[in-house]
Amino acid sequence: MNFKDVLIVTDMDGTLLDDDKNIAVADIKAINRFRSGGGLFAAATGRGVAMAKRIIEELDISTPCVIFNGAAVYDFKADKFLWHSDMPDIADTYIRMLEKEFPDIGVEILHEKDVYVTDNNQTVVEHMAFEQLTPVYRKLEDVPKNGRFKVLIAYPPEKMQAVIDFTQKHCTEGVNWVHSSPMYYEMLPEGISKASGVKKLVQLLNFQDKFVVAAGDYGNDRAMIAEADLGVAVANALESVKEAADLIVCDNNHAPMSEIIRHIGMI
Repeated sequence: MNFKDVLIVTDMDGTLLDDDKNIAVADIKAINRFRSGGGLFAAATGRGVAMAKRIIEELDISTPCVIFNGAAVYDFKADKFLWHSDMPDIADTYIRMLEKEFPDIGVEILHEKDVYVTDNNQTVVEHMAFEQLTPVYRKLEDVPKNGRFKVLIAYPPEKMQAVIDFTQKHCTEGVNWVHSSPMYYEMLPEGISKASGVKKLVQLLNFQDKFVVAAGDYGNDRAMIAEADLGVAVANALESVKEAADLIVCDNNHAPMSEIIRHIGMI
């Protein structure tokens, strides 16, 4: 089947990956069949280079991908950034405000290929263990200024709403906040989102007149799903994400990519 004018961009966690962070065999076969037909397959993820690398290599993705929730487009094959947007200096002020208001908060700064932890807590410890990453522990003032692409706030889900309310009241100028999972809340450069990252990817690929499919499950996926030619939500997605979608497929534990690709083949 000819898929040469189609680009699929998918979220990783909760969409491409099942609950154990694996990719279904049926999805791998479908993705390979899609690419054999000329289609382009890419990820749009909140993960940085180190966190996304295993999945990219497992699928042998050669198309550049959107990482850091839209703050960069990265070519994993060439091992280089094609485009990125750095965090503004005011981000440090917001981190200090959060540290004062929530002394037990966890703060990860994703910087190019490293993850810096400036404020550790159990949620951060569990995150690093799950991703099998060894972060760099530094004071905020010792984290390199250039190359910071996002700040991840790690906090128990039952406490997160207080953080969201505080940031929306005191910490909005110059940045964009996205809720990427129940325990992660992320600060990005102003105007940056997965939707803006996908637009930049499409531009870099010179794919403006082609058919773009975007799939996801959480709030940080909603805009790119709404703006895609075909927006897809998995069955486990938030209701607000489903409302933005053109198509709802099976949940992330039952090979949603194979269902998406089967649907595209019938269009």
